[in-house]
Amino acid sequence: MTLPETYFEDVYRAREDPWDFASSPYEAAKYARTLAALPREQYPQVLEVGCSIGVLSGLLAGRSGQLWAVDLNEQALARARARNAGQVNIVFERRRLPTDLPDGPFDLIVLSEVLYYLSPQDLETALDMILARLSAGGTLLLVHWTPHVHDYPQTGDAVHAAALARVGHGLRWRHSERHGDGQQGYRLDVLTRSG
Repeated sequence: MTLPETYFEDVYRAREDPWDFASSPYEAAKYARTLAALPREQYPQVLEVGCSIGVLSGLLAGRSGQLWAVDLNEQALARARARNAGQVNIVFERRRLPTDLPDGPFDLIVLSEVLYYLSPQDLETALDMILARLSAGGTLLLVHWTPHVHDYPQTGDAVHAAALARVGHGLRWRHSERHGDGQQGYRLDVLTRSG
């Protein structure tokens, strides 16, 4: 079952930065690898799904003409807006996977630490919706924590496997990385929409 909105309400009510996105050396290194993995320096239209408090959003803004950063939690979005108040090219919106996404098309779609909150069925629907919004030649970047988390419906490896299963059916694989270990680690995959 996809995690309910109340799960995130509780998480953001308990802590300002629940996953230490702004202060963790691990997160800073992951963001640096995320940006380094992008095959292009600039993307006119970018979608970040699951922006949380907007730490990665601020970094992506420098690589974006226009960035749509979406999240289902209004507390997180309020913090993201405050954190990025000086970034005029970011639009923060409340949206919910699997089907509620901006229209696009987008030259880059970033899915960082978000898809494992979905049930397998909702994940497939979300991937359909995401690919429908990715421009021809556009980049799809996935980054997810790989150790098992008892609250999450899926693992990072499972959601990346679902995306990679679409290679040859509208997607082309470009690059993969794995960092860390079974206690603290993530994987990163870069795919491109067929032209």
